[in-house]
Amino acid sequence: MDDTDGQPIAFNRAFLTGREQGLIADALARGQLSGDGHYTHLASGTIETITTSPKVFLTTSCTHALEMCTLLLDLQPGDEVIMPSFAFVSTANACALRGGVPVFVDIRADTWNIDETLIEAAITPRTKAIMVVHYGGVACEMDTIMAIAAAHGLAVVEDAAHAFGATYRGRVLGSIGDLGTLSFHATKNIQCGEGGALLVNDPSLRERAEIIREKGTNRGRFFRGEVDKYTWVDVGSSYLPSEILAAFLTAQLDAFDEIHARRMQIWSAYESAIRPWALDRQVQTAAESDHCRHPAHLFALGFSHGDQRQSFIDHMAAAAIKTAFHFVPLHSAPAARRWVGDLHLPVTDAVSDGLVRLPLYPGLSTDQVTRVIEATLRFEMPAPSAAARA
Repeated sequence: MDDTDGQPIAFNRAFLTGREQGLIADALARGQLSGDGHYTHLASGTIETITTSPKVFLTTSCTHALEMCTLLLDLQPGDEVIMPSFAFVSTANACALRGGVPVFVDIRADTWNIDETLIEAAITPRTKAIMVVHYGGVACEMDTIMAIAAAHGLAVVEDAAHAFGATYRGRVLGSIGDLGTLSFHATKNIQCGEGGALLVNDPSLRERAEIIREKGTNRGRFFRGEVDKYTWVDVGSSYLPSEILAAFLTAQLDAFDEIHARRMQIWSAYESAIRPWALDRQVQTAAESDHCRHPAHLFALGFSHGDQRQSFIDHMAAAAIKTAFHFVPLHSAPAARRWVGDLHLPVTDAVSDGLVRLPLYPGLSTDQVTRVIEATLRFEMPAPSAAARA
């Protein structure tokens, strides 16, 4: 059968376990729709178990969890935060919203993560923290990064939006730095449409995190009977999701092992079939490491230039298969000009120009996975254009 005779294959479809509606109905029957109820505590406890983080706070998004991080770190105007440019805008926005200065460094060519060998040179007297992004759920070199941070008295924030359940040398990502953040957006392995979590690994930040998430009030202490009324005690905002979202998320978390296993099946099928083809054509495939375990969040191909990538995207579209590229580098974005000027990060630019992602979600059937593989293997690499050769 020709690929175009089949149904189009979407790049992503949010996976449902089948239990979401039942748990939402139960949340409605319990009568508490605002957050911090039965399902908030269930979901938070499960995340604590999976991540080994001592305290997890559900949030309305990973973006909000990152914003909470900069509040917890008391980021002041002019303070600098070192981060990769190859990241989602929320990482930089969390810094910029507090008047901070994002300091972009290049990434590694193999893992597409922040290049730990470049961090120390970027540190100045104004540096307050290092924000790392575990791209695709593949771990940054956290031992080196934590050692640099300790030597210079800096905080470390892990943006683990792609990395729920992934590990580095046996430690779960998000639980290694002072703070970690997770995303439960509809595109993530575990999702509730829109949602996130803040992982507080530094015990000294736990009490303030609760206050910041509750609009700067000590409302949590009030409901525990520790104070006779609650009041405004610090800065904060409304970062707490409703019980409806928490109930949905609980259904997803209960199926974590099943979801992870199916994603790994698809990732492994892509890896075994496509890697030899890619190596033969000098196309990079998703990175692996002996000391890391990734969560099969994505499967990406790294072409050597944008012409090849666009030809591949067009080729797959003709086979009714949707693919996607990722992250326009933050240092090249219009909003970054006030801080970076004409910054050149060669690896970031090259990776961003050539990277494309294949469909990967639990709802993909075996036949659909086969279609993606066969269409990929039929792709004929175009010769580079004059612009690419230059």
